[in-house]
Amino acid sequence: MNDTTKRRMERPTERPTQRRTALVTGASAGIGLALAEVFAREGWDLVLSARRADRLHAAATDLAHRFGCQVHVVVADLADPSTPARIVDEVTRAGIRVDALVNNAGYGLPGLFADTTWKDQADFLQVMVTAVAELTHRFLPGMIERRYGRIINVASLAGLVPGSAGHTLYGASKALLITFSQSLALEGLPHNVHVTALCPGFTYSEFHDVNGTRPLVSQMPRFMFMGAATVARQGYDAVMRGQAVYVNGRVNRAIAQTVRYLPQWLLRGVLRRAAGKYRKV
Repeated sequence: MNDTTKRRMERPTERPTQRRTALVTGASAGIGLALAEVFAREGWDLVLSARRADRLHAAATDLAHRFGCQVHVVVADLADPSTPARIVDEVTRAGIRVDALVNNAGYGLPGLFADTTWKDQADFLQVMVTAVAELTHRFLPGMIERRYGRIINVASLAGLVPGSAGHTLYGASKALLITFSQSLALEGLPHNVHVTALCPGFTYSEFHDVNGTRPLVSQMPRFMFMGAATVARQGYDAVMRGQAVYVNGRVNRAIAQTVRYLPQWLLRGVLRRAAGKYRKV
């Protein structure tokens, strides 16, 4: 099957004209897949994008079968600077109108900044920052024109706390997404375009397996973790009600509030010890 083949499940009636479509990046697993499922459950059609073709096609088939939605698949690597334009061109040629954009694709780059290659860091920034901004910039005008749009930028609690050693650009990139989302939410407000920076903490997903930190984060207390399905459901509800920043979970919200008031010297000491214990540095 071609990577960009649209998967259709038989329906008893033709597709209603009022059905909307959500595009989700990084949709083959974890929070991205969970968000795709929430949108499908709420009656949306989908465009799913990720690097792993087999996982992506399997997810598309499953979602289409369970929810009777139409799912269009675009296998693509956002580390390639040409990918955002290619995704837009693909959905445009397919006649798909994107009403919601979920910028979820992302990963962690372990190690100290000086111990990594610039190519690795440049690819990281392309995926985590540049692709998010470009996809948003390309889809936003249509949302404004139609006076309807929903954008979820999957950020992190890491973007709300001071930086620590290791994964050097991760927190910085998430902080940028949060501020970006806040500004964009204000710009979209007059046009019924809601923008939310979703800020989960530790989440049960493949994230830590991919970056090789699973043995370290497994030492974290279990109450620090949330399920991807819960994170996704809360993110969907937050963007629908127009909340610009949403921090998942009471523990994470308590942390986000606490760091605003603690002395910086104390925070740096706590984060330095935590980085040594739970991060590859």
